[in-house]
Amino acid sequence: MCKGYGNIRYFYLMQEDYLHYLWQFQKFNNLELKTVEGTTVQVNSPGSHNELSGPDFFNARLLIGGQEWAGNVEIHLRSSDWYMHGHETDPAYDNVILHVVWEHDVEIFRKDNSPLAVVELKDLIPSENFDAYRNLRSDNSLKWINCQEDFSLVDDFLLNNWLERLYVEKLEKRSALIQELLSKAAGDWEAVLFQMLAKNFGLNVNGEAFLSIATSIPFKVTRKLHLLQLESLLLGQAGLLSGSHEEPYFLLLKEEYLFLKHKLKLSSDGVVPVKYFRLRPDNFPELRLVQLAAVYHKQRSLFSSLQKCKNSQQVYDLFNTDVSEFWNSHFTFTRKHSPRKKKLTYQFLDLLIINTVVPIQFSYLKNKGKEGFEKVLPLIESIAPEKNEVIRRFRSLRPSVAPGALQTQALLQLKKEYCDKKACLKCAVGLKILQQQPQI
Repeated sequence: MCKGYGNIRYFYLMQEDYLHYLWQFQKFNNLELKTVEGTTVQVNSPGSHNELSGPDFFNARLLIGGQEWAGNVEIHLRSSDWYMHGHETDPAYDNVILHVVWEHDVEIFRKDNSPLAVVELKDLIPSENFDAYRNLRSDNSLKWINCQEDFSLVDDFLLNNWLERLYVEKLEKRSALIQELLSKAAGDWEAVLFQMLAKNFGLNVNGEAFLSIATSIPFKVTRKLHLLQLESLLLGQAGLLSGSHEEPYFLLLKEEYLFLKHKLKLSSDGVVPVKYFRLRPDNFPELRLVQLAAVYHKQRSLFSSLQKCKNSQQVYDLFNTDVSEFWNSHFTFTRKHSPRKKKLTYQFLDLLIINTVVPIQFSYLKNKGKEGFEKVLPLIESIAPEKNEVIRRFRSLRPSVAPGALQTQALLQLKKEYCDKKACLKCAVGLKILQQQPQI
């Protein structure tokens, strides 16, 4: 037992999320559980964990002093936090039947001045459990992730299931942006695909700029234009036709753009400027925009075609396009090089599948009330694992962890949303490590 854990040192190591964990999984000596007044407490159900505003656990079922209670449970580090947070005047807390705290420092009363039962946990936690939590939540700067010593020990079944859930979580997050664009596009999925593809043709550096360019152009117009017109619209809205060059191709594009801009009453307000910083020439905005134009020149109904794709090769075939001859020897209007074909690489197309095609398929099915994850599995599983520093570090801890793109995407989600935020008690790996500790 951790009889000394109520002192100031251990109090400041404590976090409310750990108390939530202790209560949710009953990881304390609850066989002789009593209130601070000595009344017996039996937990028939700890309730449902609430991560939004209001009490921490809804619909708990307890026996307090032999009397059955149904209601909510509120959890704090100290009893006095009840008053600090103003719960005594908040109607949302009127149905709280038990206050669970690490340390009891003041008597608690409801709004009607009736006393509220309080349970103190500080002397009920096995020391091994708290030590495991302390190690997991350590702020040791030498650790890349908190659980790095135990990451390789978690069984494959649990980890694989958790990674699937993380991947769905990431898809849901991307789906939110897609639904927002769909609402603005009045339900036009082809337009949303165009905008999402534009965003991801811009990669991280120019993603927002390319999205702003795509949304500044009425999508229905793009279906009626020939290749030069498409190129001129994209390059012109990006501000890449504003210079002065004697190159005939440039002058033709500029003339076409000025005509279309006037005809369509286009505005560049809200268009984000493109960037070149740290970009390799193959990712320069001019080239990526004309490649996007080439795709849409070839595929007039790209959305319906992509919905049918079940593997990466089918997507590769749809995006197998050639850019205008000028770009086979240029990265910009003034930067020339030896001629070579500027086709979209498989590596780039894999990123488009991961960041655009699969999320669009998932969102469309979800929008139709269908189960999206099972349908997109064959496509995402046909993609090779990504290579980056985060994946390399995870593989150094567990070499077999990322056989494909589904797992690498899930690991990126894990690192960003859980490891970096030290949300170990919301992570299946962190919970498993803690739950392997003995309980009374």
